[in-house]
Amino acid sequence: MMDYMFEAGFLGTKAPFFMDFVTLIVALLPFLVVVAIYLAKRGKLKLHVVSQLFLYILSVMVVSYFEYGVRVGGGFETFAKESSLSKTLLFEFLLLHIVISIVTVFWWTKTIISGMKAYRAETLPGKTSASHRKAGLQSTVGIFLTSLTGVWVYLFLFVY
Repeated sequence: MMDYMFEAGFLGTKAPFFMDFVTLIVALLPFLVVVAIYLAKRGKLKLHVVSQLFLYILSVMVVSYFEYGVRVGGGFETFAKESSLSKTLLFEFLLLHIVISIVTVFWWTKTIISGMKAYRAETLPGKTSASHRKAGLQSTVGIFLTSLTGVWVYLFLFVY
């Protein structure tokens, strides 16, 4: 049914389609988040809320698609076979990526929930703006680091 996922990817590496697709989205995500933040800075708060929710939901869907592909595709061991790098290095870097990703998704979730509550209570913009900006910046840094390490995992597995 989803055999297309394991056909050759479109980035010209050894990666299957689903890895190329996920990596492209992951690489673009920090830039899209910055655009969503820019909307808030320009006073387009409803558009900021909608775009952040959209990016969050899209990210959860993309991670789910990725997890399905990895599980059906044979897991880490199968993909690591293609790399010229040591399994230990790959595994340790993957672990770093996973830790950053998990912390980021929890922080981003917290930022969105607290932001929505404050927005509905009409304290955002207002008295909760400074704390929301700080949480948003921390989420953005996490998203950037998740993206960066995710792209490196892809490179380590399918390019090097």
